[in-house]
Amino acid sequence: MAAGTNAKVVLVTCGSRAEARKIAQAVVARRLAACVNVVSAPVESVYRWKEKVVRATEFLLVIKTTSGRLKRLKAAVLGLHSYDLPEFLVVGVASGSRKYLDWLGKSVRQ
Repeated sequence: MAAGTNAKVVLVTCGSRAEARKIAQAVVARRLAACVNVVSAPVESVYRWKEKVVRATEFLLVIKTTSGRLKRLKAAVLGLHSYDLPEFLVVGVASGSRKYLDWLGKSVRQ
């Protein structure tokens, strides 16, 4: 896999550490992600929901995958997540270690 052409980082927040771990385990087991970092220290989120400003404690997932797996990854996250509208933000990877990017691509292949 050429650097920066296929690798993606997906950000997802969860309402509990248990939910974050469950989603991480499931998407790696299904080869939808090569690696998921579960930020186990809670993050404080402030956002607008149903016309109110809300503050919540959440747990962040940093998911490493490829563009070819995004559609199935999104479906899996939405199916496993407890939120009505889960965060699913995709960030492109401009470059990285060639060995890591190769490993990432191999890890998500069927």
